[in-house]
Amino acid sequence: MATTELGAALRRWRDQVPPGAVGLPEGGRRRAAGLRREELAQLAGISVDYITRLEQGRAANPSTQVVEALARALRLGRDGRAHLFRLAGRVPPGPETVPAYITPGVQRMLDRLTATPVAVFDAIWTELLANPLYTALMGERHGGERNAVRRNFLGAGTRVRHTPESLAALRAAQVADLRATAGRYPADRRLRRLVSELRAGSAEFGRLWESGAVGRHESARKTIDHPEVGAVTLDCDVLAATGGDLRIMVYTAEPGSRDAERLAFLAVTGTRALTG
Repeated sequence: MATTELGAALRRWRDQVPPGAVGLPEGGRRRAAGLRREELAQLAGISVDYITRLEQGRAANPSTQVVEALARALRLGRDGRAHLFRLAGRVPPGPETVPAYITPGVQRMLDRLTATPVAVFDAIWTELLANPLYTALMGERHGGERNAVRRNFLGAGTRVRHTPESLAALRAAQVADLRATAGRYPADRRLRRLVSELRAGSAEFGRLWESGAVGRHESARKTIDHPEVGAVTLDCDVLAATGGDLRIMVYTAEPGSRDAERLAFLAVTGTRALTG
């Protein structure tokens, strides 16, 4: 059965990923050199129970989103990712679909920038992967809250402090970016559902979408109100990885500043809670 093959493949891939390669501590007693189920679940944002059922063949037909998350967590290359899709009974996404594949180079960059908050988003601004420090800074996000456009128009907002002007500029930039993405991937169902949801739920989004408003993401200094370390003011830059149509968000602190000290403190206390 495909599910049995899927379960065996997941276990094999899990055993081949050293914890240190994904930013997890390597100490402690381990029966194998690879990832524990709990660690894979944490990296993929999937419950341990579901990982167990997939590996044991008691769960079938995981969603495309689950397969993508597993492929990223297991650090699979293009061929491995395509094989995982086929084992899961899914067709690998084609060129008409918004890419969710993180290239090995971007993945290595994320793994090495442990002292810098970094997150990777796809072309519709859904968070694909974030390093532990970014998650400690911004908080864990689940479900629809992983999409930055939905969060800023329909959600509870973020820890980033905004003025009315900065929020308006951010929203205009997000809508303009989303409109451009819709032009490149007109057949993507996930994108069409997101736009429909936003137009139905936000009059402001609908107005910006219809008006053809333009905007772009600029480098900016942002203040993050963190519940434990207080206000942290950082430089935020959005980089483009054109080959995979990814957006890479990077936060950096001015060297020697109090903000750098607070970020360094969070790197110890916040990430320990996430990986401990």
